[in-house]
Amino acid sequence: MKLPQTKAFLRVTDRCWERGFLAGDITAGSFSWQFQWRFRQDYLAIEPSQGRALIQEPLGRFLEQQDYQLEPGGDYSFTIRAEL
Repeated sequence: MKLPQTKAFLRVTDRCWERGFLAGDITAGSFSWQFQWRFRQDYLAIEPSQGRALIQEPLGRFLEQQDYQLEPGGDYSFTIRAEL
């Protein structure tokens, strides 16, 4: 049995290493969110709240794995193990 999957697309809009901050936009299926990741405080904010539970964990994993490679203006993608 094949597990459901959805491709998520992420664009980094802002980053500041000194403040420990990364922000951007993400879309997956019919959902769109804005996120702010304060990696020094291990805090990830996602708005709007609709569908947030579906994206929070996979987005957090992606950000932790790719953090130093993410550049403002860059477009990235990753797979979510759910159908959105």
